[in-house]
Amino acid sequence: MKRKLIERFTIDVNDAQLGYNVKALTGINMDTKKRDHIIDELFKIDGVREVAEVTGRFDILVTMYSKSLDQMHKMVSERIGRIEGIQSSESFIEMKSRMKAMPYMPSKGSD
Repeated sequence: MKRKLIERFTIDVNDAQLGYNVKALTGINMDTKKRDHIIDELFKIDGVREVAEVTGRFDILVTMYSKSLDQMHKMVSERIGRIEGIQSSESFIEMKSRMKAMPYMPSKGSD
């Protein structure tokens, strides 16, 4: 902690056990003059966990969770789609995920 390699200690919540079975990444193009307003509005939506400003074909990527595809559809079409300044969006539903440990973390089963 003193060397600032560890910033905090935390827990890892099992979202699926809480019923959040649908994860999506939504790429958004926006009027950059309304950036702060858009980000503030996105964080008001239940299920939005992370907003990242990125390079590439989108201005921001939003990570969000819901309990069903219908709920995710409503989040995207009724909430995100109505935020002033959003020009377009494209959502990607996560089907399956695998993770690799960072190089500084030992892999499970390694010595």
